[in-house]
Amino acid sequence: MTYKIAIANEKGGVAKTTSVVSLGGAMAEMGKKVLLIDLDPQANLTLALGLKPTQINNSISRVILNSENPAAVTHETNIENLHLIPSNAEMGLAERFLPIRQNYHSVLKNALYGWTEYDFLLLDCPPALGAVTLNALTAADLLVIPTQAEYFSAYALKNMMSAVRQVRSQDNATLIYRVLVTMLDRRNRTHRTLVEQLQNTFGNGLFDTAIEIDTKLRESPIVGLPITTYFSRSRSASQYRALAQEITENVERIKEKAISHPA
Repeated sequence: MTYKIAIANEKGGVAKTTSVVSLGGAMAEMGKKVLLIDLDPQANLTLALGLKPTQINNSISRVILNSENPAAVTHETNIENLHLIPSNAEMGLAERFLPIRQNYHSVLKNALYGWTEYDFLLLDCPPALGAVTLNALTAADLLVIPTQAEYFSAYALKNMMSAVRQVRSQDNATLIYRVLVTMLDRRNRTHRTLVEQLQNTFGNGLFDTAIEIDTKLRESPIVGLPITTYFSRSRSASQYRALAQEITENVERIKEKAISHPA
């Protein structure tokens, strides 16, 4: 069973794309076969893995807009077990043309249906709650919501929860979500207080793992490598490995439950 994870937050600057690259790298390091899908027309995920969006013809837009087979637009990366479906400026058309299609929320879900070549698919969403992000949430088994321990970032979670309720009621009743605290400074009293508030609000909906501020993590997209490859012994590399372990253990429990209690 391929497990699909959407990483989304309408608030920008919360280390969303960095988390996709880093989590994907950590999972690939564990021996999992991972496909990253860049759904953002800004194509930061594509850039972070060393590809130039302006030089890419076979992108995720072909799947979303032209119903092309996703396998035909999949690219290898320099990391073993890690593949990428890149994005480019053509994805900017998706917000205009997706809503005029029948059952448009399910376009991506249908495109990925039955694809079992990978252990994990990570969907990097644009920083907006538009048609593309709703497609990702409809296709996903798990939604990861990165958030800084800052007031405006935490406040934006209200809209994400509304989107989760909408998707659950209309298209994907089994969608699970987890909040991931990123760019955390444990020396900062405000950060510590907001983390406590998030724990009180979300309980088990908050990952045990948090990602702290790390200069090396900011450098890794510049060199086109996940932090686990670029600076393997860094604090953030260890934390993304812990996050990958936390997710894979939860997925294994879900799979075991499904086998022992089939529908």
